[in-house]
Amino acid sequence: MPTLHEAAGEEKNGPEAVFSMNTDVLPARDRFNWWVDMVGNEVVPVSVRSPHVLTFNGRADFVELPESQVQAFSFSPMTARRSPLQIRRSDPEACFLILARGGPIRLEQGRNIACLAAGDMSLYSTSHPLMCDFLEYGRQTRLTLMRLPRSVLPMADDGVHRLLAASLSARTGAARLLAPYLNGLPEAARSCGPRELDRIGRIGLDLVSTVLAAQLGVPDALPAETRKAVLLARIDAFIDHHLGDPELRPAAVAAAHHISLRTLHALFHDRPETVAASIRRRRVERCHAELSDPALRHRTVAEIAVRWGFRHPADFSRLFRTVHGVPPSAVRPRARDAKDACADC
Repeated sequence: MPTLHEAAGEEKNGPEAVFSMNTDVLPARDRFNWWVDMVGNEVVPVSVRSPHVLTFNGRADFVELPESQVQAFSFSPMTARRSPLQIRRSDPEACFLILARGGPIRLEQGRNIACLAAGDMSLYSTSHPLMCDFLEYGRQTRLTLMRLPRSVLPMADDGVHRLLAASLSARTGAARLLAPYLNGLPEAARSCGPRELDRIGRIGLDLVSTVLAAQLGVPDALPAETRKAVLLARIDAFIDHHLGDPELRPAAVAAAHHISLRTLHALFHDRPETVAASIRRRRVERCHAELSDPALRHRTVAEIAVRWGFRHPADFSRLFRTVHGVPPSAVRPRARDAKDACADC
């Protein structure tokens, strides 16, 4: 049978920071056994059963981060069991945050049972027996895992044990940022350099730590740097969501997060740009993206500028030229020429 890195249509980005595996390129008879081996190597050894052994299909996307790994899976329904014997043979002493993205999942560990629907999250450990059922309702199971070495979790063992196979609220606080972070990471990471990926990975760990601490009711136990990183992630998400509002200014951002303007500026002190500059840059980026999109040619430059919070066309044009070196009106011809050049290749 092919090795993990020789089979299943692996795609790589950079020094294996992001890679994908797909069973479609394997003979049907080999797919299920290959998948079981892959799970044992990339996640943790488990015993797997499936009613789809002869028709099994699966895809896995992996993002290697400095202290963790994010794994997005889509596969034919199955069941997985991790026994005390398997634990004695091999235990990486890691926890996994699991995010269900499609198809119900039943997770049992310790004294807890979690029944996860799309959007729900839970936690499990490699150091305890585990039962996991990926239930069948005529579609593939889809989920995302984030590997969490025990050393990065800022809580005592008893706190971790309380959370195993417990349903974690995914619709409040930091969890509202964590779910889209996990969903979007495999695609976003393909265009990241090593330093940017390092920073993104640390944000993910801070979000997970905050979600788990909130679930335990001990948010103040988190390190100050973690609380700062999560607050910045919330602020970034808020800015992105409200870019089209012309009233979006640093004072509005501070008020929305119940902090002073001075505190907001202090949070941005270590970043290469101020709050206001960050807002302007993101607005210009959105405008550039829409001006480059052939599907939006019916919109005028002024309409796009207003859509992303610019009230005065002259101010927008001046800022756009400063950032991109050309006026907004020059973007569409350039995008069209680039598309025509690609078509001729």
